[in-house]
Amino acid sequence: MIEVSNLSKSYRTGNIEVRALRSVSFRIEAGEYVSIMGPSGSGKSTLMNLLGCLDTPTSGFYKLDDQEVSSLDDDGLARIRNQKIGFIFQTFNLLPRLTALANVELPMIYSNLGRAERRERAIGSLERVGLSDRLYHTPSELSGGQTQRVAIARALINNPTIILADEPTGNLDRETGRDIINLFQKLNSEFGVTLIIVTHDKDVGKSAKRLIELVDGGIVRDEKVET
Repeated sequence: MIEVSNLSKSYRTGNIEVRALRSVSFRIEAGEYVSIMGPSGSGKSTLMNLLGCLDTPTSGFYKLDDQEVSSLDDDGLARIRNQKIGFIFQTFNLLPRLTALANVELPMIYSNLGRAERRERAIGSLERVGLSDRLYHTPSELSGGQTQRVAIARALINNPTIILADEPTGNLDRETGRDIINLFQKLNSEFGVTLIIVTHDKDVGKSAKRLIELVDGGIVRDEKVET
């Protein structure tokens, strides 16, 4: 599903070149649950941005579903993001005045689906994450964990190839974070959702089935997690 080969990313700050990612290579198969870990400045956010088609590499290539995406223009990257990638963020990124149902419907607005079908799919996605009784609540009427579940339902709505989660428990207390991780494990084991989580939290990282660790822009560990 994902093939990354010698992927590198450099930035320039004045006359200084910063090598954020250094010749990273790996494959991720459909249905895997992978955590990407590393200290601040290790390159994990840069790698997330490249995998999410939010940025392009300086060198190397990235294939998603056998499509070369590392050299696409902005319009091409936007299409990939809309069709194949679901995002979950630490800050939820929900519209505060919209209900949970309306927030989940948003990614389908520019699809060819009619309003009734969009509504039905959004309800189904919220039911999938255990929020069938919170359809018409706004984010301010929900707990932190419920708000993140809405964000997860939104990420799932277009049946993406992969779900990318950036510090998904970072704004949650430990118990609520554990509930979200349990939900990720359920989505992966019962529904076969392919998950990639970027985190600095070791407990969150160990919840995945595979751990990729970055240090100074390079992979220092890539192994299955013992359960």
